Amino acid sequence: MKIGLMLPGTADAAEIPTLAARAEELGFDFVGSGEHVLFGSPTSNAFVTLAAAAAATSRIRLLSAVTLLPLYPAALAAKMTATVERLSGGRFELGVGVGGENPAEFAACGVPVSARGRRTDAALATVRAYLAGEAVAVEGEPTHLDPLPTRPVPIWVGGRAEASMRRAGRAGDVWMPYLCSPDRVRRGLRVANDVAAEQGRPPVTGGLLAWSAIADTRAEARALAVGTLKRIYGQDMDRIVDACVPYGTPDEVLARFGEYAEAGAEQILFAPLCAEGGHAAAVEAVGGALRAREQ
Repeated sequence: MKIGLMLPGTADAAEIPTLAARAEELGFDFVGSGEHVLFGSPTSNAFVTLAAAAAATSRIRLLSAVTLLPLYPAALAAKMTATVERLSGGRFELGVGVGGENPAEFAACGVPVSARGRRTDAALATVRAYLAGEAVAVEGEPTHLDPLPTRPVPIWVGGRAEASMRRAGRAGDVWMPYLCSPDRVRRGLRVANDVAAEQGRPPVTGGLLAWSAIADTRAEARALAVGTLKRIYGQDMDRIVDACVPYGTPDEVLARFGEYAEAGAEQILFAPLCAEGGHAAAVEAVGGALRAREQ
């Protein structure tokens, strides 16, 4: 099981190099960054954030979790992927999602929300072809874009719906759901790998974006999880927290991660649910627990 750390999307951009370097020191295997154009609070861009993280680190891998692929022209997404891959010395992994929960950001980018799935599928094909040095379709004609030598980049497909499972089977290397139970991970991977087998592709591995709450007691951690998720998503999450959110002491959260790993989520992205100003403490607590387990 590999454990990563989600960088806070609302952090001051100047703090990112320090946060990424500390994650590397604590022994996390990768860092992740999400993105939004409009989401009700200042949120960074994943490519830019991870480029900053790359400059401050040397070992830790870098995952966009997730890039809202339908908001990009496909060729631009491909070029930015290759650029960060080169900049990081081969440590970048591209996570993609279709978005849609905030239609305003689609309108701001001139992209119809209804086209997000179709645009994502087309962009994935372009990104894969570009990274492989193959021709891509431009206005219906096979075209070689200006080359930027790189290596294959692992592609993570984010989402909980069956469409994301099938997309991972068709075009991804990792399926990464969020807010789901271990059983949901197991069943989703089965769907993704059935599709991969039909396509003659290698098996898809499992990931998980794990919203998680750390506190001195399980009761405190549960209350923190419910309250923070309500603030993020604008709805009551009380009914799903016990099944879908690791919470408790650091050791209890890591034990819960183990249950997801047994279900097939080999790479877990720890996303702290915390009160304002509590991110660093949660990171240090889990990092300390990771170190203790290694000794």
